[in-house]
Amino acid sequence: MILKKVFDFYINSSLHVALAVLSFTVITYLNFGVAVNYELLVFIFLATITGYNFIKYAAIAKFKHLSLSPQLRAIQIFSFLVFIGLIPTLFFQSLEVLISSCILGFFTLLYALPLSGRRRNLREIPGLKIYIIALVVAGVTVILPLIETEIFPTRDHIIDFFQRTIIAVVLILPFEIRDMNKDIAQLSTIPQRLGVSRTKQLGYVLIALFVLTEFLKREIDITYAISLAGLGVLSSLFLKNSTVDQDKYFASFWVEAVPMFWIGIFYLVDLII
Repeated sequence: MILKKVFDFYINSSLHVALAVLSFTVITYLNFGVAVNYELLVFIFLATITGYNFIKYAAIAKFKHLSLSPQLRAIQIFSFLVFIGLIPTLFFQSLEVLISSCILGFFTLLYALPLSGRRRNLREIPGLKIYIIALVVAGVTVILPLIETEIFPTRDHIIDFFQRTIIAVVLILPFEIRDMNKDIAQLSTIPQRLGVSRTKQLGYVLIALFVLTEFLKREIDITYAISLAGLGVLSSLFLKNSTVDQDKYFASFWVEAVPMFWIGIFYLVDLII
């Protein structure tokens, strides 16, 4: 019982999401072939928890401030402490990283807060939600390391950003399939528009695109390419087994753990080769 509460807190407090985003960032460093900047990793980890929890719980905290459940109250306190911890990490980042983070953070805020002069936020604009999340994830995990390492962007880096956006969209699809009957019709999510079967077909096409675009690069690292193909296979399996009535932890734990599996696949391939 206690272990389940701890595990649920781990999931609901966005620690798992933050580790997934961190894993994507580490993969970027491995792909670039440069040393990992741990100050940036800590910054991204804490910023992810702060931003994601704001999106998830801002409305709940606003309307139920005096009647939050013990778990939500604990998450609220945890998020505040994480935000306090985030502040010192700002001083270890370059101005360029901070400016880029502010831009990405701005889109995160608009995802939860109403647009100027309107009552809707970005999440409530039909069909837009999945792409905003994917672009922010790609921006954080590809663009920020690129800026931090002061590498001039090349065509290969643009392809990396494109691939990261695609795989982020694919990994969000199991969540949209799970929630298709719970989300309001006005959100017009991909499963709501296409149905489960066609959503999966779209996902397979995106995974194929994710893998094949690697061969458009001028320089192909064999270890990274094989690990990327392995990730494509793993993502296909999770997508194939996604259902509306899926297990509680299927998407929120296993699917979100895919970036962590990617690191494992990368090192396994590197060890074999």
